[in-house]
Amino acid sequence: MKKSIAPVSDHAVLRYLERVKGLDVEAVRREIGHLVDIHLDHPGASGVINGGFSYRIRGGVVTTVIRIHSCDPRTGGHRRERPE
Repeated sequence: MKKSIAPVSDHAVLRYLERVKGLDVEAVRREIGHLVDIHLDHPGASGVINGGFSYRIRGGVVTTVIRIHSCDPRTGGHRRERPE
């Protein structure tokens, strides 16, 4: 697919998923919150690891989700994703 001329914001992508594709964004938000809540052992923690993903927390808010291990297609081995 050819690259679009017009940049698309994260907000527009989220609204597209919600309104056009019918994704229940609030249900996803609750699911993420629940995953973090049941694994959060220490108040003030900066993250939770669950199911191969790192849920990063800043100021008590989950700010991103990062896959912590993925297969390197060149070697077939695992590599750690670079933090954002």
